[in-house]
Amino acid sequence: MNINIDDFFEPVHFKDTLNELDYNITKPLVDFARSLSQLTYQSVYLIDYYKKGFLFVSDNPIFLCGRTADEVLKNGYQHYLDNVPEEDLLLLKKINDSGFDFLKNLSEEDRMQHSISYDFHLKQPIGKPILINHKLKPLLLDNSSNLWIALCLVSISSHAKAGNIRIKNEFDKSYFEYDLINNIWSEKPAILLKKREKDILRYSAQGLTMEQIAEMLFVSIDTIKFYKKQIFSKLKVKSITEATAIAIELSLF
Repeated sequence: MNINIDDFFEPVHFKDTLNELDYNITKPLVDFARSLSQLTYQSVYLIDYYKKGFLFVSDNPIFLCGRTADEVLKNGYQHYLDNVPEEDLLLLKKINDSGFDFLKNLSEEDRMQHSISYDFHLKQPIGKPILINHKLKPLLLDNSSNLWIALCLVSISSHAKAGNIRIKNEFDKSYFEYDLINNIWSEKPAILLKKREKDILRYSAQGLTMEQIAEMLFVSIDTIKFYKKQIFSKLKVKSITEATAIAIELSLF
């Protein structure tokens, strides 16, 4: 199956024509994205669904695949076609379509409160493709409630393979996962962590070892190991790195 740029924009149907005057409202969003990119190691960029391209691309290297930010900005969605392996490109198309199907069933207010997270590979100038985590959040809708501008954050994934598709509401602890086999969204209940489990995740995110965490919490190593097993079971992961990433993504701290 050959995928082209227009395939990613099939779910978006703009009824109104947007002109340069309309685009004045996007300038503060670009300033915000630029400021955000200076405060994080993540790659930051803005998708413009009306012009079918990018509105801003930061110079953080994770997303650039050896190009400059200006080159990626100019290439727009061609950057995906050039640098995402074919198998993952098909995955991105499915994520794109299922994500828009999910959004269209939400009210305008709810659309602005949801974000989607997923993993896919990006080719690199040297070596194997890297697995990245991609988060997307609506920033601006048009007068017909179409998604116009979206904020994207790109970081190295803590998972072992592509997929891991989740949608969450920033004001709700529950979330939705997409089943790639049955092609359906399923709501997942909020994950409840005990205070001690949150402490361990928080200290792990700061880079502390189990021994250091045990000292901080005045407990034994065996106690830390016990709580780690509980955390892994609740989050369905196999490493503290993956557990920390999911806890941050789902705002479990």
